[in-house]
Amino acid sequence: MPSLFDTTQAGDLELANRIVMAPLTRNRSPNAVPPDIAATYYSQRASAGLLITEATAISHQGQGYADVPGLYGTEQLDAWKKVTHAVHEANGKIVVQLWHVGRVSHHELQPGYGQPVAPSAITAKTKTVLIRDGVPVFVETSEPRALALEELPGIVHTYQAAARNAVETAGFDGVEIHGANGYLLDQFLKDGSNKRTDDYGGSIKNRARLMLEVTRAITDAIGGGRTGIRLSPVTPANDVIDSNPQPLFEYVVRQLAPLNLAYIHIIEGATGGPRELPDRPFDYAALKAAYRSAGGKGAWMVNNGYDKSLAEKAVADGADLVAFGVPFIANPDLVERLRSNAALNKPDKTTFYGGGARGYIDYPTLD
Repeated sequence: MPSLFDTTQAGDLELANRIVMAPLTRNRSPNAVPPDIAATYYSQRASAGLLITEATAISHQGQGYADVPGLYGTEQLDAWKKVTHAVHEANGKIVVQLWHVGRVSHHELQPGYGQPVAPSAITAKTKTVLIRDGVPVFVETSEPRALALEELPGIVHTYQAAARNAVETAGFDGVEIHGANGYLLDQFLKDGSNKRTDDYGGSIKNRARLMLEVTRAITDAIGGGRTGIRLSPVTPANDVIDSNPQPLFEYVVRQLAPLNLAYIHIIEGATGGPRELPDRPFDYAALKAAYRSAGGKGAWMVNNGYDKSLAEKAVADGADLVAFGVPFIANPDLVERLRSNAALNKPDKTTFYGGGARGYIDYPTLD
């Protein structure tokens, strides 16, 4: 029987085990530059088979929360280089999550205090984070404008450039495309947020077009074996919904299959919430079958609310990788704690977003 602690392969990435640290936004990067302690934070957790960084903006326009990191400036890339070096020194593997938030932003975070962008000019009924007087505050998102058709090739190019810079300059082992949780690519994908009438709206094929163009551009730049993608078929996060997600996402994974991706990262149920939604049933086994039947060979990563027993069952049932989120915040040595059935530290939720070392790099490890 396969084990959580077996070595495995995800595209070009040789992983020491099947345990993945999920992306975790921590709001500790003023001016979108990761702080020096980020190198400590990630290297402390390098025993995971794979580290996925916190979501990282591909451009100033793509930023939606205060003090989240970016990949679009020399100072940002130099800071990330310190992180990847520290992780590699600790024998870890790390990919960066490429992020464009689309409409989930505020004009104070946008270039020139402009409007956030979206597939359609529909305000997301959700909140984002600003820093005021040194304190994180949650505010309503700003009204977005619809991206013009002629702007979309530039969006694709920006994703591609960020991926190339991440690997060639910052030293990441690969990238994860953030196609989930109601951010830009997910907004285009789902009919609740995409009301376009051009080639990027309407049919499933059209709504999936931008996500697939982005993924193909990135694999052209750095190779499919260094590229993963995160999808969330039914999460209500950030006010997104699709009227018929099963055929939509089965189409998406069938189109992704020929790209020879490193992995597909699936959020099951509501992000950070229930794994099953009675009003939004979804067949994840059928989704995986659609991917495999189309020739998809990338590792299948599952996520949302996993503990050790649930993760072991998932691996026994055929999952290749299991992502853990919040447990990694308080347990830098989570892999060893799971292996030895040790008790887990409890996270201090007051330190999740913003701040310094406290609640970031000061959690104790096993003796």
